[in-house]
Amino acid sequence: MKTRRQVMFTFPEQLIKEPIIYNLGLDFKVVTNIRRADVSANKGWVVLELEGEEDDIERGIKWVTGKGVRVDPVIGDVVEG
Repeated sequence: MKTRRQVMFTFPEQLIKEPIIYNLGLDFKVVTNIRRADVSANKGWVVLELEGEEDDIERGIKWVTGKGVRVDPVIGDVVEG
């Protein structure tokens, strides 16, 4: 069953340039929609809407956290309109 979930990824400095969001979509069949982001040379965060099968989203989030990215749930839509 398809579902949507909003999460915030917080990237440590060493992962800023890695294509983690791209690989999440490619490897786990999860559609990623960037809602808001702030990335600099030494830190970054991205609020994403993830869409896909619940199991695929769970496996993808587990993979992302295993890479060293902090993943937090987002309540409500952070982008108005």
